[in-house]
Amino acid sequence: MVEVVVSRLGLDSTTNTYVVILQEKGGARLLPIWIGQPEAEAIVMQMNNVKRERPLTHDLCKSLILGLGGTLRRVQITKVQQRTYFAELHLAGPGGAVQVDARPSDSIAIALRLQAPIFAQESLLTTMEVDEDETPGTYASPPATPPAASTTPDRDELSAEQLKAYLENLRPEDFGKFNL
Repeated sequence: MVEVVVSRLGLDSTTNTYVVILQEKGGARLLPIWIGQPEAEAIVMQMNNVKRERPLTHDLCKSLILGLGGTLRRVQITKVQQRTYFAELHLAGPGGAVQVDARPSDSIAIALRLQAPIFAQESLLTTMEVDEDETPGTYASPPATPPAASTTPDRDELSAEQLKAYLENLRPEDFGKFNL
């Protein structure tokens, strides 16, 4: 297993699907995983420290883990079968250690909330070519403050419509150019 970090989140214009790109920690290899809109929203909200008035599903998972006296030791992205990625949450609690099967997108959203490390099976990582317009080895996260936030009195709070508009307007160019 190789430790990875969330490098980017963007919209794949060819499939109109969100993609989270994990990068080898201290390395150049990447793991792109296509994910759904709710998971993309959960990840980008945490990356940008956007707080909602009420907890969302991944916030609830965090509260459950902590409330039961547990910790998230790590997330592992273990394999891909028929274009579906698999992951595990490795939890520790008063009753011992347990591994929970989960989707990578949910696992990433929970790991970000609990500041847990994310690992990927080495065979899943790939080297992607960076477009000539990009500086090799540099990968950016989404902008610190979504543009839609400027229309809100509280910059840490986005309405569902503003967040959706922000995510829908993300372009691959916002996060760098890659040739898959």
